[in-house]
Amino acid sequence: MRILICLSNVPDTTTKVKFKDNNTVLDKTGIQWIINPWDELALTRALELKESPNSAVEKVTVITVGLQDAEATIRKALAIGADDAIRINAEPVDAYFVAMQIAEVVKIDMYDIILCGIESSDYNGSMVGGMLAEFLNIPSVSAVSALNIKGEDITLDREIDGGKEIISISSPFVAIVQKGISIEPRIASMRGIIMAKKKPLSIVQPIEAEAITENIEFELPEPKAACKMISPDNVKELIELLKNEAKVI
Repeated sequence: MRILICLSNVPDTTTKVKFKDNNTVLDKTGIQWIINPWDELALTRALELKESPNSAVEKVTVITVGLQDAEATIRKALAIGADDAIRINAEPVDAYFVAMQIAEVVKIDMYDIILCGIESSDYNGSMVGGMLAEFLNIPSVSAVSALNIKGEDITLDREIDGGKEIISISSPFVAIVQKGISIEPRIASMRGIIMAKKKPLSIVQPIEAEAITENIEFELPEPKAACKMISPDNVKELIELLKNEAKVI
């Protein structure tokens, strides 16, 4: 059994976001890039399954759509424990484009389980996993919080209003994972970092495809107002500010 993890290369959440070209393009100057947190948890769970006793998982592969500057992030995934990696050599312009590129690679060499994070921490689109399953014409399950394999039996826990579903499913399928899929991401060991340099990283050229969405302009949120300190004895002033200025009562 082989597992494919779809990775997004995203800015660190502490990055100060800036735009250029009339706020139409992200300014990548000085950005520290990381594995999308949801994808990193998916990778962690795949490795846990591979390393479990009598595991049916033979290989864990990561795939991303990105240019050469994404390779540092891919190597991090290899250092954590992925067996090999695939980079589709294209700018990930939108979810449709990304899903189509990954689907074309997978059609040539199908995987048993494909894991996608529920969203990326940059655009928060939550679309690639579902689109990928449609392009491949295989089932997809969203809001997956647990993945377990016992022999040939695969079960998924899916969060629903007021509880959860436990689903039995046959491969191949796409699981769109969220909180709970693994407790915390793995940290690469020194040995893992050294071994990552020797692991296979395949570069695949993209197919002809057009994005179906376009970012017209980015807009930063308004700066937060200065904090106002109110004396604990002045309840009347506090109420007036909450009512007339903050408008929360």
